[in-house]
Amino acid sequence: MPDVITVRNEILPAGERETNIACDLNDYSWMGQIDASEGSVFYASGVFYYFRKEDVKKLFLAMAERFPGGVIVFDSCNRRGAKMMTKTWLKEAGIKDVDAFFSLESKSEIEEWSRELFSVSARSYMRGYRDIYKEVNGLYKLMIQFCDRFVNMQIIKIDLKFIGR
Repeated sequence: MPDVITVRNEILPAGERETNIACDLNDYSWMGQIDASEGSVFYASGVFYYFRKEDVKKLFLAMAERFPGGVIVFDSCNRRGAKMMTKTWLKEAGIKDVDAFFSLESKSEIEEWSRELFSVSARSYMRGYRDIYKEVNGLYKLMIQFCDRFVNMQIIKIDLKFIGR
């Protein structure tokens, strides 16, 4: 949303080949603003939790059609994690008007949407970008194990396949 992107640009401006687009992701007109002639990589950190699963599915299918060969990377958790988020983060932030919480029990849920269009991989959220497990003390290791086992926090990567092109 525009107000979120305004804050994001202040805190973490887009890099040379990056673009933060202020839009409603459910209005696909934003896709026309992207030149994907040299490829596309989409990062959506902390975004999809506020969407219904069916809306995320429709978005990914539309992106697969528009950006074949592109990549989508985002974070997810299971239903337990989404419930914990509503009781802690949203409550502390005073956010009350959210009624949808996207969650995944496993990456296979996305694979079932379209094996022809998506290749899906997942890694532990706390160990995904850089595995720090061997570098941290016992308390952090317990936190990593909690995130992995109980709330299934993951970094999901979807490769959008080239189909009929």
